[in-house]
Amino acid sequence: MEQASSDLEGQLQPAPLEPLGYADGELEAAVGEKAEGAQEESSGLDTMTENNFWLKKIEISVSEAEKRTGRNAVNMQETYTAYLIETRSVEHADGQSVLTDSLWRRYSEFELLRNYLLVCYPHIVVPPLPEKRAEFVWHKLSADNMDPDFVERRRIGLENFLLRVASHPTLCRDKIFYLFLTQEGNWKETVNETGFQLKADSRLKALNATFRVKNPDKRFTELKHYSDELQSVISHLLRVRARVADRLYGVYKVHGNYGRVFSEWSAIEKEMGDGLQSAGHHMDVYASSIDDILEDEEHYADQLKEYLFYAEALRAVCRKHELMQYDLEMAVQDLASKKQQCEELATGTVRTFSLKGMTTKLFGQEAPEQREARIKVLEEQISEGEQQLKSKNLEGREFVKNAWADIERFKEQKNHDLKEALISYAVMQISMCKKGIQVWTNAKECFSKM
Repeated sequence: MEQASSDLEGQLQPAPLEPLGYADGELEAAVGEKAEGAQEESSGLDTMTENNFWLKKIEISVSEAEKRTGRNAVNMQETYTAYLIETRSVEHADGQSVLTDSLWRRYSEFELLRNYLLVCYPHIVVPPLPEKRAEFVWHKLSADNMDPDFVERRRIGLENFLLRVASHPTLCRDKIFYLFLTQEGNWKETVNETGFQLKADSRLKALNATFRVKNPDKRFTELKHYSDELQSVISHLLRVRARVADRLYGVYKVHGNYGRVFSEWSAIEKEMGDGLQSAGHHMDVYASSIDDILEDEEHYADQLKEYLFYAEALRAVCRKHELMQYDLEMAVQDLASKKQQCEELATGTVRTFSLKGMTTKLFGQEAPEQREARIKVLEEQISEGEQQLKSKNLEGREFVKNAWADIERFKEQKNHDLKEALISYAVMQISMCKKGIQVWTNAKECFSKM
């Protein structure tokens, strides 16, 4: 029995897996294997989705946003925004196009699609949706979710979400995603018929697993810390950027005051009037340019916000692993308990206090036939438990393998995207500063001609 207990304790430990970083070529091989598996699973889907052929042949865009009024679930009038999704086939060599489709979707339908993907692909870092309401805004920017500028940025974010899903080696093959792009009516019913809500883990269960797992995988613990740090750093960066935008807006608008003063001054100065008027014009142009500059900056802020929300997607993968580890530990504990009961019945000894042991002392031993029947039932339960434990171990190892392959893919994507966004932001700031220098250079020339 001691040997059996030590074996069970060994099963509590995570199965030996590859280190956090893949060796050269191993990541590509892992992702390739996963893609092949997904391709086999998709063989029964619509012929357009078979072998991912359709994705290579169409373009996806969210081309338009429209304000609408309708009735909600409780028959109350509401105002919402609908987004036009267009899918267009890429022209063939003969110049002919075989697929052009468009349909309208609400933000809530995008949310339903993402919730479905989260439940059905728990090992994948599912791309996030853009914010439903504006966050980290500087004081002159509207936080109204019906504001045209905000709606436009969200339209771009929704398009980016669809392109992220479409470019993922596994998610792009999902039938529900394909129907989201092509099925005009009854799409919600189609999603609900999959029964994905029944597979969703409750928040209480996830919280319970977080605090009760005895042997958490260090790699997933590190991933949680990584996601927390990623969220903290980007949040701080966005807050600093909002404060800088406020100050920058004030500096630019001060130039508008200079422009007004120079213009008014030019009206009372005959000899210097033209120079003052020109200098005032340069100042006015400079002051008005800040609105477009900060609007462009918001697009860079939205790119940072995407990875702010990606942090929660990383934590979702960690929570799923904790749930699987918790189920594994509970299975091990239950199996150990049954083996102990079986041994006690077979030997007639009770190692620990139990209600059954007390009743035996009070009312006497069971009949041999009853004891044999109970032993037989326990042996069957032990055999079934061992099979379930083996299955859970295999499932856990497969989950970790697939999850790390996708996490590595995500990190490569994140490094590339954030590097590109921050470089572009720096280039924009340099260009803005050069324009400021040019404005004052032009003003100086105007003053010199007076």
